[in-house]
This record gives sequence, structure tokens and C-alpha cells, in this order.
Amino acid sequence: MDVTSDGSRAGSARAHMLQSGRDFEIHGSDTILEAALHAGLSVNYGCSTGNCGLCRARIVSGETVPVHPYDYHFTDAEKSAGYVLMCCHAPASDLVIDANEARRPEDIPHQTIPTKVRTVSALTDKVTLLQVQTPRSNQLRFMAGQWVHVSIGEADGEYPVASCPCDGNRLEFHVRNIPDDPFAEKVFAGMRTGETVEVNGPFGDFVLNEDSTRPILFLACNSGFAQVASLIQHAMALEQSDPIHLYWLATHPSGTGHYRANQCRSWADALDTFRYTELVKPSVTEANVHDAFEEIARTYPDLSGYDAYIAGPYSFLSAGKAWLLAHGMAADHISGVRA
Repeated sequence: MDVTSDGSRAGSARAHMLQSGRDFEIHGSDTILEAALHAGLSVNYGCSTGNCGLCRARIVSGETVPVHPYDYHFTDAEKSAGYVLMCCHAPASDLVIDANEARRPEDIPHQTIPTKVRTVSALTDKVTLLQVQTPRSNQLRFMAGQWVHVSIGEADGEYPVASCPCDGNRLEFHVRNIPDDPFAEKVFAGMRTGETVEVNGPFGDFVLNEDSTRPILFLACNSGFAQVASLIQHAMALEQSDPIHLYWLATHPSGTGHYRANQCRSWADALDTFRYTELVKPSVTEANVHDAFEEIARTYPDLSGYDAYIAGPYSFLSAGKAWLLAHGMAADHISGVRA
């Protein structure tokens, strides 16, 4: 990467992370932290403004330049060892970086963050898209596939984060209009832009196995798509070359069923490695799930070399896992979550 006399940068640099062994590109306008998050890395960070020091990392080789002022104080020993703040530095050359990376859900601390409602938009008459924004200095760290506790006043609920961890500042939730859910009732009664929604989490271990190089089948039923959507976007951020196929079963196609079909089709149009298939059945019985999954067998007669991530009601999980095992998939290649 070229650094001019006025400190501006052009081109891109390549970075290698020692802990995970991952490589990623850092383009001209990005800090090291921004590029790492966009590439799907779960690096440690906090304020993103140079105060907390959580994103400090040791530059093993290469050169960096400060691009934002910061208040965090490094000790003389840290300076000598080559530590920098990833949120305030950019590369002046290719880099090898030793930084703290979350590899498991338990590596992510629980956080309580007040967020502001950005948009509330109906996807169908039964599902609403809720987008909230965290403070810039207090973004949510989470792994794709995890869920959080959300509350506004006395109304609360538990929802998977449907967006990608690569942007912890903007969180997306798919809220169903179901009875006895006070948070959903609040959303559908007319939640307003700018209202404060408290987010606490993350929770859950339905996360991507980033060490696997097997092709992936994502299997969702109705609003189980929310957690699967986060995993898919994370896999895309990782720029995995392994094929991905999403099968989405809907029992109410016009209501809580394929409510983001256009998004799925756009992924399929944009990516050679992504495929999308819609499945429809009147109810989630074992017979219906097994019958729907025969579509998978017609495309993939041997599932022994695949991973599967399955999200939906308990009946869908139970019947789906049994079908996958009966068709050659190894038990430790299947990850499921009730949704």
C-alpha cells in the first residue's frame, strides 16, 4: 500500500492473523479493525474510537500508520513490542497481526447496550423487519447465529440477530406477529423511529464451524430463516469458496413463510456458489418434512461430505435431523436450533 506525503493511502494491503490463520484485504479507506470485521473475523474490540484499548494488537511484521487520534495509553513495553490500536491504524504495507480473536461463543462477553430504532417495516402482514442502531462507541459483539434479549419498557422478548456480525452497529430482527409475545405486540402496535430498545447478549452456540471446508446445506422453516440468514451472510463475509445451498420450508408462504425470498434470490443471482430452493408444506409433520427433504436427495444423493445447519420448530428439527442421518450425514456435521 502506498502512503503519500500527506498521509493518504491508495491501493490495498494484505493481512494475516496469527491466531486463526486467516488472511484478509485492507483497502485504502479502511482501518485494520474495519477491514477485519468486514472480512468476518471475530476480533476483540470495544469503543472503536481509541479509548478502551480492547482492539490493541501486536504487529509482528509490516508497518502501520495512525489515521485517527486516540486517548488509550500504551506502556513503553507495549510500544516496543509493536502494539497498535486496530481501530485507529491502517497498513502501510502487508501485515502479520497477533490479535485476540473469538473462536467460540464463550469467548464473546455478554453486553447490555441501549440501541435506537432505525426502521420498522412490514415484510408481510405477519412478519416485520426491525432494525436498530447501537452507539458508535458501543457496538454489539456477537457470532452469527446467536440470539439476544431485547426490551422496550416492560415489553421484552428473545430474538436471533438476523444480520451479519461484520456490522455490529446495525442489528436486524425478524419479528413475528404472535400472541403472548409482549415485544412483538409493541412492534406491531406502532414502534417509532428513535425509540430505545435495550439489547442484552449474545447467547447460544448455533454458530458456523469455520474450520470445516465441507459444502453447507442451510435448512430453515418459516422464521427459522432469521438465524440462518445471519450464518449465510457471515459465510459470505468469510468469502468461503465452498458451495452453499439454502432450503427454506414454508407452511404459510404468504404470511410467515418465504418473507425474504427476494433477498435469497439476489444472493443466488450474485454468487456462483450460492443456491436457493423454496419448499412448501401445509404443516410441519415428520411425513411432510421427510417428503420435502426428498428434494435435497434428488440434488445431493450422498450427504456424507456435507455440513447442515437447521433452524425451525422442534418438529422440524427432529424430523430433519433424522432424515439427514438416514441419508448419510454424520451426526457431528449437523447443527440445529429451535426457532
